[in-house]
Amino acid sequence: MAAKRRRDISPEAFAQLVRQAIADLPPAYAKLMESIAVVVEEEPSRDVLEDLELDSEDDLLGLYQGQSLLEDSFFAAGGAEPAKISIYRGPILRQCESSEEVVQEVYDTVVHELGHHVGLDDDEMPY
Repeated sequence: MAAKRRRDISPEAFAQLVRQAIADLPPAYAKLMESIAVVVEEEPSRDVLEDLELDSEDDLLGLYQGQSLLEDSFFAAGGAEPAKISIYRGPILRQCESSEEVVQEVYDTVVHELGHHVGLDDDEMPY
């Protein structure tokens, strides 16, 4: 049986891949995810792309928004938005050749965005 083509992955099945990626995290990292809202979006918004100075939506697979744990403080002002990770279905599907690649890219993107939550910069990420 041939590998399932990436474009055949429905929004619901893609959201399940994101949930599975979170469930597959080592327990200590999965615990960190409990305080982060995770959303699946079809594409990054034009505003997000402009804020990040990106030319193409294909340049952004995920986005962490919020204060990292390194910046968190008892003395921080209240009322801040909760931490949020957006995973972008369209760019991931366009980048991957097979459903297996999609599964790996979703996991890698979740880990990457979680890295931002713990205070890592892009150049410090494992992926």
